[in-house]
Amino acid sequence: MHLIAPSLLSANFLNLEKDIEMVNRSQADWFHLDVMDGVFVPNISFGLPVIEKIKTAARKPLDVHLMIVDPDRYIERFRKAGADIISIHAEACNHLHRSVYLIKQTGAKAGVVLNPHSPVSLLNDIIGDTDMVLLMSVNPGFGGQKFIENTYRKVRELKELILKKNSLAMIEIDGGVDLNNAPILVKEGAGILVAGNTVFASPDPEETIKLLKNF
Repeated sequence: MHLIAPSLLSANFLNLEKDIEMVNRSQADWFHLDVMDGVFVPNISFGLPVIEKIKTAARKPLDVHLMIVDPDRYIERFRKAGADIISIHAEACNHLHRSVYLIKQTGAKAGVVLNPHSPVSLLNDIIGDTDMVLLMSVNPGFGGQKFIENTYRKVRELKELILKKNSLAMIEIDGGVDLNNAPILVKEGAGILVAGNTVFASPDPEETIKLLKNF
């Protein structure tokens, strides 16, 4: 069964606790938290103090996606703030293998993220060491973008690499996931779906999560 991780980037920041409680009640599996620094991506979201507060209310794992430069400097601090899964961009790391193991040393699960333009082949030498690969299906930085159709091919290619290397890595998709493309993504091999606007712009977010989980 695939996992659903609602992205709090699309939640109501004026009433964040209410949306956290909704996710707690729902059939969602994780909270997805996008950390943006305004440098690696052209947007700024939230950081350590907000995640610390979210952790006090969340009853499900925190899936923290670092869209920041030099993530090594902050890995331990995000773990202490409450991150259960920490994902870093291959494009932001000079020494990706070392960065993955810095995450693992904190006790968190380690994810590697690829932007839409980055080929799956970048992961040939790291796929056996990572717990998860997050494929961006939009350009990172803003919610509500249109899903990039080439993602289906990348999921298939990544699944083949995982099998070839006997890796246990799960495949996560982030960006433009909706009720139409979610079943196709899971069929191709995705195990975790991040959903932002699809959930939080819905008139019934809990029902939408249920539909994403049980198609």
